[in-house]
Amino acid sequence: MANQTSTSGQTSKSGQTSKSGPTSKPGQTSKSGQTSKSGLLFSGSDWDFKTLSRAYDAIEAIAIEELHLDIYPVQMEIISSQQMLDAYSSVGMPLMYRHWSFGKHFLYQELLYRKGGRGLAYELVINSNPCIVYLMEENTMALQALVTAHAALGHNHFFKNNHLFRQWTDASAILSYLDFAKGYIARCEERHGVAAVEAILDAAHALMEQGVFRYRRPPKLSSERQRVGVRERLEYEERSYNDLWRTLPPSKGGDNVGAKDSNIAERKKTLKLPEENLLYFLEKNSLVLEPWQREIVRIVRVVAQYFYPQRQTQVMNEGCATFVHYTLMNMLFDRGLISEGAMLEILRNHSNVIFQPGFDDPRFSGINPYALGLDMMQDIQRIATEPTAEDRDWFPDIAGNGNWRETLLDAWANHRDESFIRQYLSPALMRKWRFFVLADAASEPHYEVASIHNERGYEKIRAGLAQSYDIGASRPDIQVVDVDLLGDRQLRLEHKVKNGIMLEEAGRDATLRHIRTLWGYEVSLAAIDAQTGATLNERSTSQIGE
Repeated sequence: MANQTSTSGQTSKSGQTSKSGPTSKPGQTSKSGQTSKSGLLFSGSDWDFKTLSRAYDAIEAIAIEELHLDIYPVQMEIISSQQMLDAYSSVGMPLMYRHWSFGKHFLYQELLYRKGGRGLAYELVINSNPCIVYLMEENTMALQALVTAHAALGHNHFFKNNHLFRQWTDASAILSYLDFAKGYIARCEERHGVAAVEAILDAAHALMEQGVFRYRRPPKLSSERQRVGVRERLEYEERSYNDLWRTLPPSKGGDNVGAKDSNIAERKKTLKLPEENLLYFLEKNSLVLEPWQREIVRIVRVVAQYFYPQRQTQVMNEGCATFVHYTLMNMLFDRGLISEGAMLEILRNHSNVIFQPGFDDPRFSGINPYALGLDMMQDIQRIATEPTAEDRDWFPDIAGNGNWRETLLDAWANHRDESFIRQYLSPALMRKWRFFVLADAASEPHYEVASIHNERGYEKIRAGLAQSYDIGASRPDIQVVDVDLLGDRQLRLEHKVKNGIMLEEAGRDATLRHIRTLWGYEVSLAAIDAQTGATLNERSTSQIGE
């Protein structure tokens, strides 16, 4: 998932959104209108801004009253199908710099749409403050109500309250930063030429997956704390010093080895190695980048970091939004605010969103995050209100407590996909989904069904599914481990190989060339077995050539 989410029969994640068309801000200024004489919020499929505002007010009131949601102010904008296609071309931000890859992606998405290979998203939502929601002008009013609840309430609450978004993103500053980035890169193109700017962007984009901090960096020590640390080390050395060590004969070559190891250790300490964020290291330490090039690398790094939480919370984010829209639409219907015809249309679109083909279906492309997320959250609601004996064994803290709202709010705030599945996936849901675990050994000619949805397999299925959503386990672990800035300046990288899974050779070599573009000197990458520490192979840019 990129910086936005989208809801459609076929999920779509993309885009630079064109901000044209009339604007309405129902969460901020629009508080007009009552229900119609029939008691309904709307009738028929046509809509206008007054109707949108009236529907938003009713949906927001129920969301806050019944689900206790906490949201950013909302800004809604209406866009056409052509503008939605524009939104597919990059990463979904209303302000984005230019790059040839965005145009290439636009042509691909347009071709699919024109040939009927995919539908358009019903909406896009931006993690910003105010939360910007783009609605398709072709949507019917029933669909506008559905996607308003989904995006303006569900996603909005998740963006504002989930700990990953609170830790890694600044919703109030992202739009102004992207405005600066777009203008800065445009000025660089005018001053240095499009080709020179694209060369830096190409290299930085190639490293976006390795351009994020996965953990909070420790705060820099104050000067006083540094002095205290030096004093404590000196005091320790004085206490542990023994003059007898001076009488030992020196080992042959020992002093040289010790001095060399000491120099390497001091060098790594100075450069704060190892470093997992390649873009950050290159931005701060490259000897060939000019100031404008460093700033472009920084822009790409900031954008990559902004997307980092969304890759870890797709099931939770889409599940939260789908649970919210489904619950709110049913509450509106129960209160007589929408008609049976509108509810049938809403349920049809809802069913399209959560459709999950079987594993043996030609349409199967993986687990639908909308479907799994919704099922898990409705299952939590069931466990809290109508638990079985099995639920009480597996979830003693929440089974029968009746506080499903508080349980969901806590889960939405404090979990990512991996931990959410590991903690809340129930045996009942594993049976419903008919989950099983396949073992794939390279030495065996066939797959093996290692676990099924029974008493013996529940724990392994839950752990295996959770592991598949852990990006720390699925993404390559590549770190900068050493570089001698006063010597050959060769940048040394290490890839920790897990389960014998090596990097694809063509992609590895192309990426090393991009790293060399930003570093300016020789770059080597060693594949190290994560368990044994043995070197499996080593590749350098001198072996690759141009």
